[in-house]
Amino acid sequence: MKFSLLAAAAFALSAEAHCIFQEVSVNGAKQGSLVGLRAPNDNNPVYDVTSQDIICQKQGTTSDKVISVAPGDELGAYFGHVIGGAQIPNDPDNPIAKSHKGPITAWLAKVDNAATSSKTGLKWFKIWEDTFDTSSKQWGVDHMIANQGWVNFNLPQCIAPGDYLMRVEILALHSARMANGAQFYMSCAQLRVGGSGTFTPSQTVSFPGAYQKNDPSIVVNIYGAQGQPDNGGKPYSAPGNVPVIQC
Repeated sequence: MKFSLLAAAAFALSAEAHCIFQEVSVNGAKQGSLVGLRAPNDNNPVYDVTSQDIICQKQGTTSDKVISVAPGDELGAYFGHVIGGAQIPNDPDNPIAKSHKGPITAWLAKVDNAATSSKTGLKWFKIWEDTFDTSSKQWGVDHMIANQGWVNFNLPQCIAPGDYLMRVEILALHSARMANGAQFYMSCAQLRVGGSGTFTPSQTVSFPGAYQKNDPSIVVNIYGAQGQPDNGGKPYSAPGNVPVIQC
């Protein structure tokens, strides 16, 4: 009986095909599972954009390590179906189900101490995004899956030295046709930036606050006339209408 219950629970988790941001790389060097991360204990998404969970996901594990980086470094964020990646051999939903189309965004917020500072009350600015390519009909999530769960981007050269939280978010839109159908997956990495950059963001947002429940990029039907997740061939803008910073 106990085995059956565990098997049923595992099957249910697999069927949901969710994911977790669970590892950081710096210039291709993997930092280790959950190292330098504030990550949830499970792979369930956040639905409520007004919840504190929209910041760094639900309270879970918090690493005591801060990852040292420099402006211009290539940073990687690894998403896997469960902690460790695949839940079963040849897991078809690792890193996430192919149906979970949507954009991926990366954000920074300056903090006094990346290992201990609160995640609340911060001012965030966007440093990168991969939304929807109208030519290829590919979403950011498609590119992440093709790269075996890794999302890679460069830390802008102008970022000022100091401690930051880095929030990397997947927004899955396969069920977003109605309110509270969109699924948000994120964790926050703890970074210490070196160098001599001087960038001060002129526009920042708060989480929660950056997204509205009725945002047309959150409540959206991404399926075209033929039933394909091609957004009807139209461009797509990530929620909040927040531009990526320019150095």
